[in-house]
Amino acid sequence: MNTTNKGTVKKLLAVFAHPDDESFICGGTLAKYASEGVDITLVSATRGDMGRRMGNPPYLNRETMAAAREIELRDACKCLGIQQLLFFDIRDKTVEFIDEESLTSRVEALIRDVNPDVVLTFHETLGGHPDHCAIGKATTAACQRTGHLDSLYFITFGDAMERPERFGYSHKDVMKIDVEAHLKAKLAAFRAHRCQTEIDEWVWLPDHEALAKFGRYEYFLKADRESSAKKRDNLF
Repeated sequence: MNTTNKGTVKKLLAVFAHPDDESFICGGTLAKYASEGVDITLVSATRGDMGRRMGNPPYLNRETMAAAREIELRDACKCLGIQQLLFFDIRDKTVEFIDEESLTSRVEALIRDVNPDVVLTFHETLGGHPDHCAIGKATTAACQRTGHLDSLYFITFGDAMERPERFGYSHKDVMKIDVEAHLKAKLAAFRAHRCQTEIDEWVWLPDHEALAKFGRYEYFLKADRESSAKKRDNLF
């Protein structure tokens, strides 16, 4: 683990592809660490301008989508306690076509500037969406270049990593973060991404019913599988 910031404010850098990745996938974890005083920087490679959901009933179009989703992401960041938000301004659904060296260098420069204790991104093959995989691959390469590989964790979906062997991993590779105390912040962030969640009726149920839809834990994979984690319930 990078110890350069030891004795100072801890830093977390999250490098994702779209507005809402931070809330829908690991919002509880981000809210937890923000509440503990961790300085969080979030990168959204795109502004989500090609998203298929345009409100319910639809009130956005391709011309207005990017601006609306930026506003929603800024609101979600406030809900989660994220202090810094950056955009790479790559067109949605084209991250995989960006020159790999250029994208890696861009993330590398950011890592050197922020000097984070923890980096979060997508797994380059388990990320699902091509944008996810591409930004994950570039961030992984950037972490290797900067000596931050042992600080890197891949975000995962739902409780899939309760059975990591299905994906070629074992339980020792999985970090399991208890986010129960931060689910209200996660729900608020979901609701901030209004155009993406209005179609999901459960998000807008009374709070106690909506909160019951969330799992208690969020799961992360260690990028450096050779390193030993002292704890499997804390990324720091």
